Amino acid sequence: MSDASSTPQPRHIPDTLGTRWGRRLRSWETLLIAVLIAVFTINALSSPYFLNAWNLSDATFNFTEKAMIAFAMAMLVIAGEIDLSVAAIIALASTAMGHAATLGFGTPALVAVGLLTGLACGAFNGLLVARFNLPSIVATIGTMSLFRGISFIVLGDKAYTEYPDSFAFFGQGYVWWVISFELVLFAVLALLFWVLLHRTSFGRAVYAVGNNPTAALFSGIRVARVKFMLFLLTGLTSGIAAVCLTARLGSTRPSIAFGWELEIVTMVVLGGVNILGGSGSIGGVVLAAIIMGLVTFGFGLMNVPGIVMSIFIGLLLIAVIGIPRLVSPQSRRVE
Repeated sequence: MSDASSTPQPRHIPDTLGTRWGRRLRSWETLLIAVLIAVFTINALSSPYFLNAWNLSDATFNFTEKAMIAFAMAMLVIAGEIDLSVAAIIALASTAMGHAATLGFGTPALVAVGLLTGLACGAFNGLLVARFNLPSIVATIGTMSLFRGISFIVLGDKAYTEYPDSFAFFGQGYVWWVISFELVLFAVLALLFWVLLHRTSFGRAVYAVGNNPTAALFSGIRVARVKFMLFLLTGLTSGIAAVCLTARLGSTRPSIAFGWELEIVTMVVLGGVNILGGSGSIGGVVLAAIIMGLVTFGFGLMNVPGIVMSIFIGLLLIAVIGIPRLVSPQSRRVE
């Protein structure tokens, strides 16, 4: 008989990922929810006007238009690319709508002009990156100057202000009580992009491309096509944001949405999307957008200067990119 002590005993391998609820409690989204609660509480204690229903409704305008673009930008960044021309696309789309308005076009035509201009700009960016293999950061810096430069050439120091009265609904209208049209559109787009990224084969292809584009190509994924489609989405959402922003302001100037690129990228990265690609979620971007909107609104209620807000956003972007890399064991150099 063999010695029982020599019989291999089964080893217990600990589950390092923990339970499903344990993983959720340690997730980035859970941290963002905690931050959101803290920001909401601080704002409520800092200003007696914050908890007013109409003031909270106004606060949503600080993030809805940017978040619409951030959803598409998140997918693009997950795929390992970036689009820094989104604010310039807004300027060009708004200029195109303003010019169409001076020609007598009605509201449906103006909306179509804005969306088609955004799609055309997205297609141009997609061709540069997917067809001609230009680095997206370089290509979109170039088109950022191109698109906004066209707006400055067309408008100069002038502005388009003659929009139909019905056009204002897209930026100033309310669906019910304090629920604005923009907030409803934000929620609908959030749901659509969540389904697209997390519940479709296209979303799985986006993750695959971001993790390893070469492996994705050899596994049968049409990498160039995926990237082109993502640039189309960023162009389209920029066109949607242009319609809403132009309708809300009631005018078009070439400086419209100036500097929005930084805030949109900050929303994406704060939402937990890896700036190097391969991971991220739409839920995190939704939470990050709301947090940034409430922070901006809270600063406004406390009369904090705009330059301080810009400094805060810049520091926030550095922090959310840098801190995870500093605390990660893989990022530490071995001397």
